[in-house]
Amino acid sequence: MSATPRVAYVIVDCADPLRLATFWSELLGSKITGQDDSWVDIEPVSDGGPAIGFVVVPESKTVKNRVHLDLEVADLDAERSRVEALGGRVASEVRGESARFQVFYDPEGNELCLVESAS
Repeated sequence: MSATPRVAYVIVDCADPLRLATFWSELLGSKITGQDDSWVDIEPVSDGGPAIGFVVVPESKTVKNRVHLDLEVADLDAERSRVEALGGRVASEVRGESARFQVFYDPEGNELCLVESAS
């Protein structure tokens, strides 16, 4: 019997890996751990968590992501300002009542959500 697989990397296809890795590493408080001309990695955000890799692809993003990250934050308004300062953009108005969240785009148009923690 084989061991259960572990998610080691989340890979993001992009046009400019260093630009995108810099945005995400600053947003998540991570460090860039490796790079060459076609890829950049950032360290896992938590112990045992997956690293995030950014890889050059020739195609541009044309449709909605099928997978995105939800980031839990203590203060949605403060983090919205930080996402925008890092080069992200607002994609939707704040939604939800018991759990407020908002959709954003990273610098290349990939969706992410900030979800305000209940506490």
